[in-house]
Amino acid sequence: MNLGFDGQVVAVSGAGHGLGRAIAEAFAGLGARVFGCAPHQGGAAPGAPLPGRPSPAMSAPDTPAPDASVGVEMASVDLTDRAAAARWIAEVEAAAGGPVSVLVNNAGGVAGQVFQPVEAVADADWDAVMAVNVGAAFALSRAVAPGMKRAGRGRIVNISSGAGLQASLTGIQAYASAKHAVIGLTRQLAHELGPFGITVNSVAPGLIPCNPASTAQWEAYGPERQAALLGGIALRRLGTPADIANAVLFLASPMADFVNGQVLQVDGGK
Repeated sequence: MNLGFDGQVVAVSGAGHGLGRAIAEAFAGLGARVFGCAPHQGGAAPGAPLPGRPSPAMSAPDTPAPDASVGVEMASVDLTDRAAAARWIAEVEAAAGGPVSVLVNNAGGVAGQVFQPVEAVADADWDAVMAVNVGAAFALSRAVAPGMKRAGRGRIVNISSGAGLQASLTGIQAYASAKHAVIGLTRQLAHELGPFGITVNSVAPGLIPCNPASTAQWEAYGPERQAALLGGIALRRLGTPADIANAVLFLASPMADFVNGQVLQVDGGK
C-alpha cells in the first residue's frame, strides 16, 4: 500500500518543535496540506505566523516566508483559550476550503513546572497543565468534529504519554492526571464519533528528549539513572521524534481503518 496523504488537510497542535514538528513535517512530506500551531512567542500577536510557510488566511500579505518547518503553515495560538483554538480550526478550514481530515492533538507538556509536594501545588499550576494538555485536545476535537461528520470520515490522533498509563517520571501530579484524561477522552470520542466514520486513537510515547523540557529532564537524571532507564527499555535506546511520527502516520492512514479507541505505546518495549 502506498502511504500518502495527497489532498488531505492535517492540523497539528504544538508543531513548533520536537514531536509536533516531526509529525507535521512527516505529513507534509507525504503530500498533505499541513497546518500547525504553537504558543504565542517573541512578542508577536496571537494569530501571527510563526516559522514555517504561513497560511494566506492567517498572515499579512507582506509577511516573508521563513525557512523552518518546510511545508507547514504555522500560526501562533494560545490553546489554553478554547475560543482561540476554535478560531484556529475555522481559519484552517477556510484556508483549505474544506474540513480537517486529520487532527493531531500534540500540544501539551508540564508548562515549565518541576515537581512539588502535592500540598505545595498552586491552583494556577494545576490548571495550566490541565489546560494545555486535555483542555486543548478537547477544544480542538470539538472544533473539527462538525466538518469531519459532514465529510463522513476523519482521523483524530491524541499524543498522550507513558504518564497516561502509570505514574509520571516527572512526579508532576497534574501532568500524569492530564495524560490519563487524554486517554479517557480518546476512548470516549472513539465511541461517540465512530458511527460518523471518524476514528480517535492515541500514541503514548516513552521518554524522548526532543524539546527543552524533556532534554532537561533527561540530563538531570545523570549517567547512573540514565543507564538504568535505558536498561529498562527492551530496545536499549531512547525513542526519536521520527518514531512517534511514524506511529501517527499509521493511525491516520488507511492501514488503520478499523483501529479505533486504542492507545499505541511507542516506548521501545518498556
